[in-house]
Amino acid sequence: MKVGVVLNPIAGGGKLKRHWPEVAASLKKHFGEFDLRETQTSGDAERLAIDLAVDGCNLVIAAGGDGTASEVADGLLQAEFETGRTSELGLLPCGTGIDFARGLGLPDDIEEALARIAGASARKIDAGRISYIDDHGALASRHFINIASLGLSGATDRAVNADKRKGQVSVKALFFWRTVLEFLRYRFQEVRITIDDGEPIEARMALVAVANGKFFGGGMMIAPDADLSDGQFDIVIVRAQNKLGLIRDIRLLYGGRHRNHPAITILRGRKVLVEPVGDVEKNGALVDIDGESPGRIPATFEILPGALTLRC
Repeated sequence: MKVGVVLNPIAGGGKLKRHWPEVAASLKKHFGEFDLRETQTSGDAERLAIDLAVDGCNLVIAAGGDGTASEVADGLLQAEFETGRTSELGLLPCGTGIDFARGLGLPDDIEEALARIAGASARKIDAGRISYIDDHGALASRHFINIASLGLSGATDRAVNADKRKGQVSVKALFFWRTVLEFLRYRFQEVRITIDDGEPIEARMALVAVANGKFFGGGMMIAPDADLSDGQFDIVIVRAQNKLGLIRDIRLLYGGRHRNHPAITILRGRKVLVEPVGDVEKNGALVDIDGESPGRIPATFEILPGALTLRC
C-alpha cells in the first residue's frame, strides 16, 4: 500500500510538528515508507491531497484538525472524479476542532489512532457538496464531510480562527466563549429554506446546520441522530428567540438534549437550498464549512451517498 500524509504543522498549537520524530516512527511502524507533504496556508491540504492521489497513494492520512481533514477529503473526491481512482482517507486528529473525529470515536493518542487506521477495513461514507458565494462575490463550491452551516456558526468560526489564544486554551472553552460573545452581537437573519422538493420554510434564525456528522463547534452535538452512511442530511434550524434564553440553552447542545426545544426544528433531506429573504446584504448569512468560513448564502447543499472511502 502506498501511503501519503498531509500534515498541518500548526494544528493543535504545533503538537504534531513538535513530536514529529515519534509520529514518523509510528507511521513507519504501521505503514512502512510514506510520502509526507506539509501545508503552509489555507487550501494547501486540498491541493496536496490531489497530488498524492494522482501519484498513486492508496491511503492519504490527514494529520490535523477538522479543516485539514475536510480539505484532504475534498482533494481526494476531486482526484477520484478526474482520474477514476479511489484513495482512502485516514485521520490523525489534532487541532482546534476535531469534531468529525469525535463523532467517529477516534482516540486522542497518536499511536492508538495510527494503529486503528492500520487495522481497520475501509468503508464508504457520505459526503456533502456546498455551493455558496465567496468573500469576493463569486460563486464557489467544495465538498464537506462533517457539517456545513450558516448564521451564528460562520461568525463564530471567524472569531475562533482569529483568536490569539487558539491552541493555548481548551477547544471547548474557546468555542463556548466565542459562541456566547458572537451571539450577543449577532443580528438574527431572515432566510428561506427549501428541502428537496418541499414547501419553502421562512425563518428568522440564529443558525441552520446541514449535518452529515453529529458534532461541531468544539463538541456541540448539534445533530444527535446524524448517520454518515444513510444518504441524508439532518437539517437543524435554530430560530430566533430571547438571546439570554438561547445562551442558557446552548448547554443543551453539548449533550444532544435539544430535540424537543421549542425554538429548534430538525428535518431530513438530500438537498437543501438556503436563500436570504429581502435585503441580501442584511440577510446574507455567513457559512461554516467543517470549521472554516469562506463566504455566505445563498447556498445549496447536496448529499453524495457513499462518495468517500474512509479507513479508521
